[in-house]
Amino acid sequence: MHDIVIIGGGHNGLVAACYLAKAGLKVVVLERQPLVGGGAVTEELEPGFRLSTLDHTAGPFSKNIVSDLELSRFGLELITPEVRVIGLTPEGESLAIYNDVERTVREINKFSTRDANKYGEFAESFARIGEVLAPLLSLTPPSIDKPSASEMWQLGKFGLAFRGLGKKDEYRLLRWGPMAVADLVAEWFETELLRAIVAARGISGSFAGPWSAGTSLGLLWQAALAGSPIAPAELVKGGLGGLTLALAKAAESLGVEVRTSSAVKRVDFNSPDRVRAILENDETIEARAAVSNADPKATFLRLVDPIDLDPNFLSKVRNLRAVGTAAKINLALSELPKFKAISKEDGPNSFAGRIHIGPEIDYLERAFDAAKYGEFSQHPFMDITIPSISDSTLTPPGKHVMSIIAQFAPYKLKAGNWETGEQALADSVIDTLSEYAPGIRELITSVQVITPLDLESNYGLTGGHIHHGEQALDQFFTFRPLIGFAQYRTPISRLYLCGAGTHPGGGITGLNGANAAREVVRDVKTGKI
Repeated sequence: MHDIVIIGGGHNGLVAACYLAKAGLKVVVLERQPLVGGGAVTEELEPGFRLSTLDHTAGPFSKNIVSDLELSRFGLELITPEVRVIGLTPEGESLAIYNDVERTVREINKFSTRDANKYGEFAESFARIGEVLAPLLSLTPPSIDKPSASEMWQLGKFGLAFRGLGKKDEYRLLRWGPMAVADLVAEWFETELLRAIVAARGISGSFAGPWSAGTSLGLLWQAALAGSPIAPAELVKGGLGGLTLALAKAAESLGVEVRTSSAVKRVDFNSPDRVRAILENDETIEARAAVSNADPKATFLRLVDPIDLDPNFLSKVRNLRAVGTAAKINLALSELPKFKAISKEDGPNSFAGRIHIGPEIDYLERAFDAAKYGEFSQHPFMDITIPSISDSTLTPPGKHVMSIIAQFAPYKLKAGNWETGEQALADSVIDTLSEYAPGIRELITSVQVITPLDLESNYGLTGGHIHHGEQALDQFFTFRPLIGFAQYRTPISRLYLCGAGTHPGGGITGLNGANAAREVVRDVKTGKI
């Protein structure tokens, strides 16, 4: 019998497995797909063309985890282009945000001297706030009803750090969290393209537009992760599958058994001292406890017998907001596309990071309007990478792959279904892209379309939501996934959660898995398992 069975071999499940094994526990990971990785996998689009199938950049991935698990020893190579993101307009203008703030200021000055002068203060304020928030990422959210002495101590430390911000940044932090991100960026900048680039992080993967309340939270959380409200373009050599392959190798080196093509049908908790994971082929895996890397709805509504749960809890789970709005379009290209906004002198490094399509706030809001009424956007907001610019191992010489996350594409269509709507979605994405990169359609040799429905049926994401649920104020920190159950434990003894539906939310960071493993080890040491 194993000590711990982990359901789902995504990056968080693998991180949890590594830390549990380091604590001396016997661990088995059960992954439903033929390869580990969950949403962080690299697959072949056509012979010789490989790319990250779902997510395409890291969150960024926790440097502490990379160090703790010695992932570089298992082949992990991270690539961080100097350009975080470049925003484009249909008219042929571009605005690049670099890792270097001073270089970014010079770039913004081409559009607005006022905005260039404001950007330094903007970046510094978010960096200071991010530094205060960052410790919360690796913290188990405190109990609301009965916080322990150690939890009160941690909150006290946060309170002191908060007071150390000074009145201006204290006020900003308290005020920005509930704000619509469109309002926040309008207070700082006048350039529409800059506003849209910054605002995009607040609506990424969410059923929300830039005018939706609370969308500034995404910028604050990004600052906690990376010191900036604008996400870095952290790529992995070999695609994101290079990360999860390194994690799997690290886990196996620690004695973890990693099993692929092992879909779990249900989990039985009838025994007082063990759990039983029953696979689709009716094989049974016994362990002292189970850790689910699946989303909360999949865990409680599909893997667990409802008789094991309180009806009130089940009702709350069913009401979790997890309606997907993002689709993934993957392209194989015969050559590098030519963008109107980027000259030959600029070179391909100009768009080696993320490429932002969504030139103004109103464009982003109109893209969201379509999803509100059960339609996919004809002019979608897109987050794009061309990873083959920085990683020549992905394609044959001179060829390229393009990875596109397109919003908005609702899980349920008002008219028709995704079987008939898939091609129309691909056409709208490629038609929109052609406005910025004329002739790109002629370069495409293969197209892969992954709709929110595909995310549910093929990858197990309930509602097709890439973050396992909305990352809104009422489903965040001590409320994630539900109030009273934010500490990775569940109402069922010996069942834990470690996926993106837990704190600190979605993105390829590995922090959910590390935090959950810490709580499991704590329960082992205190005899609860």
